Amino acid sequence: MINVGITGSKGFVGYHLYQTLALQKDEFSLIEFDRSFFDDNQTLDAFVSSCDVIVHLAALNRHNDPQFIYESNTLLVKSLVASLKRTASKAHLIISSSTQEERDNLYGKSKKEGRLLLSEWANQSGGSLSGLVIPNVFGPFGHPYYNSVIATFCHQIARSETPKIDVDGELKLIYVGELVEEIINVIRNNDNTHELIILHTAEVKVSEILSLLQYFRKSYQDDGEIPVLVNDFQYKLFNTYRCYMDVTNYFPKKFVQHADNRGAFVEIARQGISGQTSFSTSLPGITRGNHFHTRKIERFAVIKGKALIQLRRIDTEEVHDFYLDGDEPAYVDMPIWYTHNIKNIGDDILYTNFWINEFFDEQNPDTYFEIV
Repeated sequence: MINVGITGSKGFVGYHLYQTLALQKDEFSLIEFDRSFFDDNQTLDAFVSSCDVIVHLAALNRHNDPQFIYESNTLLVKSLVASLKRTASKAHLIISSSTQEERDNLYGKSKKEGRLLLSEWANQSGGSLSGLVIPNVFGPFGHPYYNSVIATFCHQIARSETPKIDVDGELKLIYVGELVEEIINVIRNNDNTHELIILHTAEVKVSEILSLLQYFRKSYQDDGEIPVLVNDFQYKLFNTYRCYMDVTNYFPKKFVQHADNRGAFVEIARQGISGQTSFSTSLPGITRGNHFHTRKIERFAVIKGKALIQLRRIDTEEVHDFYLDGDEPAYVDMPIWYTHNIKNIGDDILYTNFWINEFFDEQNPDTYFEIV
């Protein structure tokens, strides 16, 4: 069992790393961290002493005063180094630096100096350090106007605002889930590379990203269609966009019924990608689901009967309740990292149609059970 502590575990990358490690309880034990630990040497020392691995992600990305960013980030690393020395820790340190190191700005300077400070500690103490130099990161739950231009664009477009492109440059990007896998591999391998370049997995112009997000808005949010997704980056960008929508007020979406004297016809899904379609019957009082996915696109469509569909984002308490009735067929789509279920709340059998973008794979199911 590897005891892992994450400074900045409530931040964008830290959240995803924490939640992913939590899925692997047989291999990793998470040591809880709070930003206040940096204000108390005794508490910080207790944290450091408990860790086999420390992933240092805590940092300030943006502030009106660049000097404040520089001083804040370097002070955090200096505090961590002091604790490592006081406790004679032999923990494996992993620090996230940035390709901003190459640029002439105080944020990049703070990240590089932090990495070099930990490198000096490792050389003197015999400890190990993985100094990750990371490209631009995007993915679900990044903070708009703070973490990335993609987070800002997703937030704006989902709310019918008009994004502005300041510089239409090429962005070298990595999806947060890909970065998390890189970090986990570094933990497992006890990598001791003080400057470890993490390669980008996509390179896209800002205008292309904006165009794709506007396409997702029109095809998916406005028209209810699953868009055409031609590569892995577009899948990840689409799943990112879906997490910025106001699910509470968007779902459930009612289908258009075409009725005549023969009965009714309802189109369940128009999709630009392949997938798997199935249906279930559920007896009164039966609940299905209580699981979440980290990559899948999934739709629950109630065809007959009365249902309660519930969603809750992992590591939060707010539950979204959606009531559906087969008399007015409707659907709810499941954002990634939201545990979900469906319950028959009627007196008759519930008929539900399920669509998901990939075939079920027992070896890689991407299905994690957690009660809503």
